[in-house]
Amino acid sequence: MQKKSMLTIEDTARVMDAAIAEARKNSWSVAIAIVDDGGHLLQFVRLDGTPPVSAYIAPEKARAAALGRRETKIYEDMINQGRSAFLSAPLQGMLEGGVPILVDGQVVGAVGVSGVKSSEDAQVAKVGVAALAS
Repeated sequence: MQKKSMLTIEDTARVMDAAIAEARKNSWSVAIAIVDDGGHLLQFVRLDGTPPVSAYIAPEKARAAALGRRETKIYEDMINQGRSAFLSAPLQGMLEGGVPILVDGQVVGAVGVSGVKSSEDAQVAKVGVAALAS
């Protein structure tokens, strides 16, 4: 029997607080979603001024990163480089801005961010993930 780490409410609060601080520092209105390793929503926030569609996209980015065990930028890059067949994969949110949370080399969840440029979404997500390591 294998054992695995799991995110606690304290873990997700630390990740969310760091991600919100990064977004506010840059005056970015974003939606931020944190999911477990199965892609199930644990925490979500939509900052003031964030477009409603971002409330749909952020959880999907997080889910894709958790289930795929990789950053969603990889999917976006594959599609942009011509692997259009990948568009039929049973995942949504295959845009940059979804980042897995790793503990001891295992994915325990992910953060998805939507609302600004995809590289900025990813920046907010990565700052959130990094807060768990500190």
